[in-house]
Amino acid sequence: MNRFLLVVCFLFVSATTFGQQFSQYNTGTLFDSFENPAQTNFTPDSSRYVSFNFFIPNFGANIFLTGNGQIPLKTRAFTGRYVNTNLTLDPNRYSRANADANTYLLMLRIFKSLDGDQEIGFSWQTRSEGKGIFTDQTLMLLNGAREFQDGVTYTGLNNNYRYQGYHQISFAYREKFSKKFSFGVKLSALLGIQYQRLNINQSSLQFDNANNTALLGLQGDYRISYTSGKFNRGDLIPNFRNPGASISIGTRLQTRDNFIIQANIKDLGFIHWYGKSAQNVFNNVASPDTVPNVNGTRLEDRLYATAYQIVRSNGQQTGFTTPTNAKFELSANKSYWLDNAMQYKYSPTLILQKELFYEGYTAALSNPFQYKNYTGTIVAAINNYKVINAGLQFMVKSTNAEFFIGSDRLLQTVSLAQASRKSESQINSSGFYSGADVFMGFSLKFGHVIEHPLNANLIPIGERPGLLKRLWNGIWGKDNGD
Repeated sequence: MNRFLLVVCFLFVSATTFGQQFSQYNTGTLFDSFENPAQTNFTPDSSRYVSFNFFIPNFGANIFLTGNGQIPLKTRAFTGRYVNTNLTLDPNRYSRANADANTYLLMLRIFKSLDGDQEIGFSWQTRSEGKGIFTDQTLMLLNGAREFQDGVTYTGLNNNYRYQGYHQISFAYREKFSKKFSFGVKLSALLGIQYQRLNINQSSLQFDNANNTALLGLQGDYRISYTSGKFNRGDLIPNFRNPGASISIGTRLQTRDNFIIQANIKDLGFIHWYGKSAQNVFNNVASPDTVPNVNGTRLEDRLYATAYQIVRSNGQQTGFTTPTNAKFELSANKSYWLDNAMQYKYSPTLILQKELFYEGYTAALSNPFQYKNYTGTIVAAINNYKVINAGLQFMVKSTNAEFFIGSDRLLQTVSLAQASRKSESQINSSGFYSGADVFMGFSLKFGHVIEHPLNANLIPIGERPGLLKRLWNGIWGKDNGD
């Protein structure tokens, strides 16, 4: 079981890296324009018309762990030791782990026309999404059976986790319908990498010290998209074995009093995992399996082997379809110049986010302070698990170049980094949660400068409104030539 727990709780992030960083809202970066489809990355009469990351990854990754399992898992992961600090035998006490990751390997965006501010973009990214819940009793077993009484039936092993990783290849289109309203869409082909899901709905564990054994019963289901133990680096290469699709839709409205309202549906889609995937429905609670030598060392290995045998029993090869972790986001932003020379600007953004297929929701406030080409952002957020985040971002952004780096969980990231260096004070410090978050991005623009016709050295002839605007005008009976 230790492999389930340690991998799920701490190594989600190694696969690749979460989508939207709240600090990036309304920054106008290339990353922002792909995550929020109605957002522009260009400034007419100033910036050049092609924006590219030159294959330098733009990424963001975050993870958090709540509950009594923080200290035991950190000591085990970073020192090899294990302590039961704070763990109880209460079957209703558990730890929760969440990890998300998003890496843009390729981002290319092109400004197509001043009539409608049309933009098209292409991107290739890899994503991973993971959630897990693990009971105190399960984590306590990592340190042996000494806390468990002989002959007592324990029912607190009802754990579950879900993880999926995939490539996302996208086409984006953005158009400005009027001076106040913009619309964008991002259409994506998904190529699944791997998927795992384990649900244990009922469990029982009883130790028999006289016979040096234990009886383990589990009821639930397990899905995996590949042969366990045979996944290798070659499987990370994009292929059509596990196809899927998703869509992101964004709108941007500027009100009369200069508030910017954005509404986004992000990554609404599915992946179909191929027919050689495995699905196991198991239930041996009525006739539990025997765990041998429970009084010996490395009990966790024997428990894992027995649990693995139960979980992988009664299996069949079958395809199945899973949703992506789609989200709805609503944000409001307004900018304020803090001096008459218009060098200092404050642009707070309030963001509300709701997961469409899961229970998660988050409220965040991003507070960027800009001086010329430099921006420092303070961001605060809270989610439905009562996890409070505070972070910082530093960004250098000119008309044709941008670089940003930051963390939306700064203190927790520093603490976890110190714990990974075997700092005893940080390893033994839990607080409400442990976590980490880091993101970074870079892009440049090239090509000729986008110029309005009155200022242009090269005047285009015969431009037409964009496709979406022509459809819009046709619905409302407007002249497309206007």
